[in-house]
Amino acid sequence: MIPIYVIEEIDQFKRDLSELGRNARQVARYLDDFRTKGSIGDGVALPGGGKVRVIFSMRDLPKAMANGALTDNRILAVALDVKEKEPAVPAIFVTKDTNLRIRADALGLRAQDYDAEKVEISDIYTGLRELPVTAAEVDAFYQSGELAKDGASFAPNEFVLLKDRDSPQHTAMGKFRADHGKVVPLIRVQKEGVWGIRPRNKEQTFALDLLLNDEIKLVTMVGKAGTGKTLMAIAAGLHKTMEEGIYHRLLVSRPIFPLGRDIGYLPGSVEEKLNPWMQPIFDNVEFLMNLSKADKKAGRSYHELIDLGILAIEPLTYIRGRSIPSQYIIVDEAQNLTPHEVKTIITRVGDGTKIVLTGDPYQIDNPYVDSTNNGLIHVVNKFRTEKLAGHISLSKGERSALAELAANLL
Repeated sequence: MIPIYVIEEIDQFKRDLSELGRNARQVARYLDDFRTKGSIGDGVALPGGGKVRVIFSMRDLPKAMANGALTDNRILAVALDVKEKEPAVPAIFVTKDTNLRIRADALGLRAQDYDAEKVEISDIYTGLRELPVTAAEVDAFYQSGELAKDGASFAPNEFVLLKDRDSPQHTAMGKFRADHGKVVPLIRVQKEGVWGIRPRNKEQTFALDLLLNDEIKLVTMVGKAGTGKTLMAIAAGLHKTMEEGIYHRLLVSRPIFPLGRDIGYLPGSVEEKLNPWMQPIFDNVEFLMNLSKADKKAGRSYHELIDLGILAIEPLTYIRGRSIPSQYIIVDEAQNLTPHEVKTIITRVGDGTKIVLTGDPYQIDNPYVDSTNNGLIHVVNKFRTEKLAGHISLSKGERSALAELAANLL
C-alpha cells in the first residue's frame, strides 16, 4: 500500500536531471503500467504475488502531532488507518527515514527499514582467509609453486595466507585459482616497485596482485583512509599503460557528488570545473612522478601525462551511453555511488578494459546510501563468485603514524 502523499512527494523530483529524478520518473512508469491492468485504488495483482494499492486517509493524528499539513504525518495517518481497518493482517510501516520510523513506533506501528539487499558491513567479504596447514604443505607450496585445495569453500581469486599450525611464523601467501583448483603464488613485484611503489604489508601485496593481473577485469578495494587504495591503483594503472602498453590510456574519475549533477555552475573549462574534485588524484599522480620543487617551479606537473594522452581525468556525470575499450579505469570514492549508478559505470566497459573501484564505506557523503547498501559494497557482494573479479579489504594505514592513529581513534 502506497500512500498517495508519497506519489505527491515523488512528483516534485520528476524533472530533476539527477539519479533521483530518473528514479522518480521510473516509479511513475511502473505505477502507470499497473494502473492499465486494473484499479490501482482497489489493488492490482503483482507478478510475484500480492497486490499494489495507492491509498489515502482522512483520519486525524494525536493532538501532539497536530500539524497534519506535514506530509510525513499524513503518511503516518494512512498507516494507522490501515492497521485499524484491516487487523487480520499485520501492518508494517516501511521507510528509509530513520526519524519517521521512530515516530511510527511511538504510535504503535511496526516500523522497518527498506533494504532489499542489505549486507552488514562486518560480514562483507574481505577477499582473504588464513588457512591452517602443516609445515610440509607450506614447504611444498614454496617448492612446487602450487597447493591443491578443494575449491568448494573458496571464492575465485580469493587470497590465502597459509599458516603452519605448529609454527605460526612459518607462512606463505597465495591466491586460489578456481580454474585450476589450486593455491598459486602471487605476481612478483620488481625490486624497484611499481612506479616506485612497493607494498608495505600483506594486504597491499594482495592488492597489487589484483591490480597487475590482466586476467582480472574488475577489482574492488575497500579500506579506511590512508591504506593506499588510490595510490596503488594509479601506480598500477600507469605501469600497465606506460611501461607495458597493455592499455591505451589510464582513465581516473571520482563521483562529482551527487552523480549526475551538472558541473556547469562552476566557471571555466571542464578541466577547471573538475579541479576541486580531482585534486586528490592530481596529488597522487605528481607524487608518483617524483617531482621536486625545482621541477614544479619549472612548470612540470601531471599535465605532461595528460598532454601525452596517457592519463585522462573525467567526470562520471556524462558516462551513460559510452563504450570504453582498452583502458585502465579507476573510480575513486565509489562508496558514494548507488547500486544503479555503479551498474551504469561497469556496463560502459569495453573489450580489453580493466576497471578498479576503490572506497571507504565508512566515509559516505551521499544521503541516499549507507555503509551497507552503497554501490561499492553491492559490487563486492555480487561479483564475489566471478572469475573475472577480485576483491581485497585493506585495514592497515600506511599514510603516516598520525593519519593511522586518527583513523582509529576519531
